[in-house]
Amino acid sequence: MASTEGLFALEGRPTAQLIADQLREQIVQGMFRPGEQINESVLASQLNTSRGPVREALQRLCQEGILVSRRNRGVFVLELAMEDIREIYAVREAVESTAADALLDASPEQVKDTCQALKAIISDMAKQVAVSDWQAIARLDMQFHTRFVAGAGNTRLIRIYQTLAAESRMCILNLAVAYPRIDVLVQEHQNLLDLLEAGDREELHKAITRHMETAVEDLTGTTKDVEVTA
Repeated sequence: MASTEGLFALEGRPTAQLIADQLREQIVQGMFRPGEQINESVLASQLNTSRGPVREALQRLCQEGILVSRRNRGVFVLELAMEDIREIYAVREAVESTAADALLDASPEQVKDTCQALKAIISDMAKQVAVSDWQAIARLDMQFHTRFVAGAGNTRLIRIYQTLAAESRMCILNLAVAYPRIDVLVQEHQNLLDLLEAGDREELHKAITRHMETAVEDLTGTTKDVEVTA
């Protein structure tokens, strides 16, 4: 089991929510590997806390789908299969398309605030791409999309998307084929921002679909329009 030293430097007795938040971040960063067991008693000992809040934190992450509880065996980090990746990105496409419509129907001030936040994220992303910091790139990638969805102001969409974002970061960081097209990563996100600023609903929907489809192709090692010969 991965060490929690340094990442759980919390004052007082950590609550279930704090434990869940920290553990989720460790998992999406790959500090706990897919399929690895999370030992409740060991974690409680490392955190110098009782098992109650640890158990509640693990239950929360099981509800999110980040962890999987197996009867009589324990709790394990989710192992993502190819079909899981396709499902995650299909749902992301649906949520982001819905958020796009809500944003385009919102006030100009709401769109402006969202675009300003997205510009700052793209700027940070470009800096991390330049130094090939994969952890930071993955974090900023999902920060961009999470902020895009948050701009819609729909709390339920935001809640749904938080789990999708965590699962997506797990996909990106745990698969060696992640970001094979790093040279166009910033450009793709800038294109989404430009279409949002322009209020081009149809093209924004198309861009979201292309972005998700391309991500699935990258993560699963598949491409469309490729002929397989014997």
